[in-house]
Amino acid sequence: MQVGMEQIFQSWGDPGCSDAQVYDEELKLAVMADQLGIDEVWVVEHHFEDYSFCPDNFVYLAHVAALTKRIKLATGAVILPWNTQPLRVAEKAAMLDQLSGGRFMLGFGRGLSRREYDQFGISMDEARGRFDEAAPMIIKALETGVMEEHHGKYFDQPRAVIRPHPKSFKDRIKQVAMSSDSLEEAAQLGVQIMQFTYKPIEVHQQEIATYSAAFRKHHARAAPIPIMTDITVCDTNADRAAENAHKYIRNYLLSVMHHYEMMGEHFKSAKGYEAYGDAATAMQSMGLDAVADGYVKGQVWGTPQQMLEGFEKRRRVLGDYDILMIPRFAGIPFEVAARTLKVFAEQVVPELKSWDTVATQAA
Repeated sequence: MQVGMEQIFQSWGDPGCSDAQVYDEELKLAVMADQLGIDEVWVVEHHFEDYSFCPDNFVYLAHVAALTKRIKLATGAVILPWNTQPLRVAEKAAMLDQLSGGRFMLGFGRGLSRREYDQFGISMDEARGRFDEAAPMIIKALETGVMEEHHGKYFDQPRAVIRPHPKSFKDRIKQVAMSSDSLEEAAQLGVQIMQFTYKPIEVHQQEIATYSAAFRKHHARAAPIPIMTDITVCDTNADRAAENAHKYIRNYLLSVMHHYEMMGEHFKSAKGYEAYGDAATAMQSMGLDAVADGYVKGQVWGTPQQMLEGFEKRRRVLGDYDILMIPRFAGIPFEVAARTLKVFAEQVVPELKSWDTVATQAA
């Protein structure tokens, strides 16, 4: 089992928090994670708003690489439709892997925010097509060291040699997959999926099973176990953990609803996002308070023992999975985020590491 931390660079919920403070605190947490023995640090790509702002996660991770010694570094994710030259993604991945001593993992995403698509001047209707065309180009280039000549709907690419020459990225390419078409694409590409836990666990189970079956169909072997991501508060004091979880995890959900316009009607007409349109309709019928309550309940948080019980309960439904936790979000004080990381690393991770887990899903 791999246990990691995701960083989202959010000032939402704290109007007095400067952009400089956000980066200072996230960097401190990344160095702490390395020192505490956390396996991986994942970094989002987001733009323009206090919901999240890390416009180039390759640049950030290169800096983290210089400040750390052993922790693996992952884009969680690089949004391919916004990076309009697949060649540049492959080059930056090869370079970051070289600088970090082979610690880099490349995570892909498609992007969900109309706000960000609009400001890049890219139609959301093109998102799926751009992703599906770019991802295989990048993977092949990292496998062979060459991005071959390509003439597609979105990209015209002369043959280009990748320098520095990439090392093998086998088992080091991931994909955020929260919709049926993303699950199918990840299975075709042969990459490990990462999911944010915001749906009922039975829905995640069905999606993972769909991915696993498609992966086996395309590659005639078992799929990797999934990665599950939680917004996390961990504390030795149960009452304090509950107070902070209900306040800040709920506030984070409100930031998600705002940034992604999750109850909006636009998903229904955006090509490739129809499933989110169905989800928007369901959330409209539930109401925001019920959605927020369910979201808080669905995350794994609490004392170390409560968190271990939560992970084990989920494991009984999903089978084995890797874990990502997000400790800093929605205006949570830095000392609370740092306490979450420290207590989690010292009192939860050792027990998780003792579990008898596998790297691939059962047939």
